[in-house]
Amino acid sequence: MFRKVRLALAATLIMTGAAWADPIEGNWKTQAGDTAAIAGGGSFSITLKTGKYAGKTIGSLKPAGDNKYAGSITDPANDKTYSGKATLSGTSLKMSGCVFGGLICKSQTWHKL
Repeated sequence: MFRKVRLALAATLIMTGAAWADPIEGNWKTQAGDTAAIAGGGSFSITLKTGKYAGKTIGSLKPAGDNKYAGSITDPANDKTYSGKATLSGTSLKMSGCVFGGLICKSQTWHKL
């Protein structure tokens, strides 16, 4: 009987954990090696915490479903803002910024700290 209870409890915990999405909020190591902080609720802002452009806000994202986010990304070196997307997968965040309706895009993967 206790075995059935443990199996049922384990199955419930696994199913509950699978239903929770990975949080995008937190500190992320950028491809350049800087740390970026993502914070917010319904809308998320991205601010560099370390590096040459520390303190600069470089993006704004809103949930777009299934661990996907959409918004804008700013290149801190030239202050140009691009249409941005992000896809969260565990401790990896694939970021991309595009111009000309998505004809030219740059992407990089960040890792959660």
